[in-house]
Amino acid sequence: MPKTDTLIYDVDALIDAVIDREGRYVNHPADRGGPTCWGITEAVARAQGYAGEMRALPRAEAAAIYRRIYWLRPGYDRVGLRAPKIAAELFDTGVNMGTATATGFLQRALNALNRSARDYPDIAVDRDIGPRTLSALDAFLRVRGKGGETVLLRAMEALQGERYIALAERRPSQEAFLYGWLANRIG
Repeated sequence: MPKTDTLIYDVDALIDAVIDREGRYVNHPADRGGPTCWGITEAVARAQGYAGEMRALPRAEAAAIYRRIYWLRPGYDRVGLRAPKIAAELFDTGVNMGTATATGFLQRALNALNRSARDYPDIAVDRDIGPRTLSALDAFLRVRGKGGETVLLRAMEALQGERYIALAERRPSQEAFLYGWLANRIG
């Protein structure tokens, strides 16, 4: 989950924290995303209609892109109404790994925590926030109570950490980013 002193439940604060963490223009040779500005890759910026130089991407445009494709499109706003910490984690992981991967972590964790489907049925890990995922989340929170959101968050972070390490093991060039990922994206 993003480390920030602001309320993690506020999407504007989440977006500002990501933008502050990502910084201005970067074109790291080991980053497969290529040139980025405010954490937005050139490919994403172009797909969202930005035609200017990446170095000149306005912060407000980056914020609008984050809101559209990393908060609203995957349905994290709907998760936020139920479990704000989980929504914040989905957003941050979605920015870094893709929203489908982040959503898959949630679905896998919900399935693993349902006590062999006694609390609620398993759901398909289709990497999409739909009615069944929201229903499973509602049931999990109802059954597990106040501490449930924290445990679910830890499960998702464990999956995220494992993925970072596996990525660095598969592609040694990504070791350049591993420390920062573990320091800034988990916990």
